[in-house]
Amino acid sequence: MSHQGSDVDEVVDEYNIGEMGDMDDEGDDDYHGRRGEYSDSDDEEFELSNGRITDTTAAQARRGKDIQGIPWDGLNITRDQYRQTRLEQYKNYENIPNSGEASEKGCKATEKGGNYYEFSCNSRSVKSTIHHFQLRNLVWASSKHDVYLMSLFSVIHWSALTREKNVVMDVAGHVAPCEKHPGSLLEGFSQTQVSTLAVKDKLLIAGGFQGELICKHTALSPNGKLIVIVGDSAEGLLLDAQTGKTIQDLHGHVDYSFASAWHPDGSMFATGNQDKTCRLWDVRNLSSSVAVFRGNLGAIRSIRFSSDGRFMAIAEPADFVHIFDVGSDYSKRQELDFFGEISGMSFSPDTESLFVGIWDRTYGSLLQYNRRHNYSYLESFF
Repeated sequence: MSHQGSDVDEVVDEYNIGEMGDMDDEGDDDYHGRRGEYSDSDDEEFELSNGRITDTTAAQARRGKDIQGIPWDGLNITRDQYRQTRLEQYKNYENIPNSGEASEKGCKATEKGGNYYEFSCNSRSVKSTIHHFQLRNLVWASSKHDVYLMSLFSVIHWSALTREKNVVMDVAGHVAPCEKHPGSLLEGFSQTQVSTLAVKDKLLIAGGFQGELICKHTALSPNGKLIVIVGDSAEGLLLDAQTGKTIQDLHGHVDYSFASAWHPDGSMFATGNQDKTCRLWDVRNLSSSVAVFRGNLGAIRSIRFSSDGRFMAIAEPADFVHIFDVGSDYSKRQELDFFGEISGMSFSPDTESLFVGIWDRTYGSLLQYNRRHNYSYLESFF
């Protein structure tokens, strides 16, 4: 992605705000971020040079500090100006040429301005990593305080309570099974490029890009009877989980899809595509999708429903996460706005927290948002 003008070049070259590298003809990402030398104070520059990276709290954000710690006051460009530049010049990756333009018609009009989750903390010592630019499911919350994510070749656990992280799985070297089972590859793997991650009931599953563990992104319905499969095709598939037979081909997207998720009641599911849209499907009528939502910059790379079914979050490749209010028939949404490539996102099981991983050489971090609650009924006691 190229930029015009010295002001923007200064931001990109010196501050590396979530820049996307060039990609070759085969679609492999070539993220060559530049490590910026920056500081919004001499103290911060000293802390960075000594490995101590400052976080941003909700209280600091309320006082005007940028949630990512970007020192806009010291730059020759404002945040709004740089946002507009990103919107105009960000290059969305497409396998089908011009798919983004082809999908513009028929998208559902939504009202922006919802306020369902509020910023809590930006943890800059937690650096998430993307191994393949099309696969962005590398953040998973097992509670409102516990998050698992990829950092280089390690799966790390981050505690939002203790502010500590530790490595729970290292796949940089040779990884071999500890137990022998039919079908196991006894010789194991080396330098696994983890492209998808899932954690539940003390079980952690990491899928490698070469199919070491999981070779396609799939979503199993809550009742375990149906599977949605998306991948290197404009069409998706709904399969019988027991027999593997195709129940329905899913038509509507015009590029490749790499994200899907089920609503917890099992009646609806969503698919995300490089044509910049998320499609919502009703299992009772699969002849066409029931709604189409469009992003700002590019592909919809990750989708999550909250466990109570009240919210659906969709993540673009960079800069934006959109949270839809399911109860409003998806007509109202909140937009989370920041800078940087998104490695993944996850609601906590109790829906109290939403975590977003940011990949960037300088501003890479883990953003945490907490659910807002309306306690207006308490006013009657005062």
